[in-house]
Amino acid sequence: MADNGLGTFLRSRREAVTPADVGLPLGPRRRTPGLRRAELATLAGVSVEYLTRLEQGRDRRPSPEVIEALAGTLGLSADERVHLHRLAKVTSGDVCQGGPPPPRSVRPTVRELLDRLEPGPALVVNGLGDVLAHTDGFARLAGPLGVLEPAVPNLVRYVFTDVRAAAAFPDWGSVADEQAADLRAAASLGDPHAASLAAELSAAVGARFRDRFEGSAALPSRTGTEVWNHPEAGELRLAYESLAVPGPDEQRLVVHLPADEGAAVALERVSALVAG
Repeated sequence: MADNGLGTFLRSRREAVTPADVGLPLGPRRRTPGLRRAELATLAGVSVEYLTRLEQGRDRRPSPEVIEALAGTLGLSADERVHLHRLAKVTSGDVCQGGPPPPRSVRPTVRELLDRLEPGPALVVNGLGDVLAHTDGFARLAGPLGVLEPAVPNLVRYVFTDVRAAAAFPDWGSVADEQAADLRAAASLGDPHAASLAAELSAAVGARFRDRFEGSAALPSRTGTEVWNHPEAGELRLAYESLAVPGPDEQRLVVHLPADEGAAVALERVSALVAG
């Protein structure tokens, strides 16, 4: 996917848009999911041949105007538009790829922000899924599940390689989809360390990881709800917000909040048990 991230992303978004979404009739004998290439090309004002070359990776230098026309026609979100423009820069060679591993430290101000989020569960991760820093509240939530046992905890590795993950997340499939999408987003932008981790997991885990990593180019959700199964508190429905930390290191602050009154009471009970 990293070799043709732009084409893969364009094709997946085209296949996710229905004719009705752009005001076209469904028509008979339709075998293509979503829009046909010819339909997208016409609506975006480019030739079918050019769009085909973009999707197949045979043209690697689309202009910003073409990218914006395609993004508008596909109805991309703000995050998806940014990702598409970044993919275009990587594909054209305008972005330097490679380099040292991402730093595993966070700024003092970010650590202070985490302190102010106590006792809530919050953490800072990088594009590989490494847990760089966290609140005591997150340790109370994730520690008993084994998430933080490695010297460098990694959410993607935990979800796909730790036998406890399926019990920790009752809706394991959805959590796995999101973790694979996070890693895929980093790898598609030319991060060799993300690509290396993906290759490692493909070899170690097989189709459970590989199908999720290669099967879609959709971006990960930055907000939603997860169910965690805690040994003391039972099942907790937690809403989360994943916020970009300003800076060049591709770090994100992930904050978990109780999604219902039961989760709020359960988290308070866990805090009281630890304090006691």
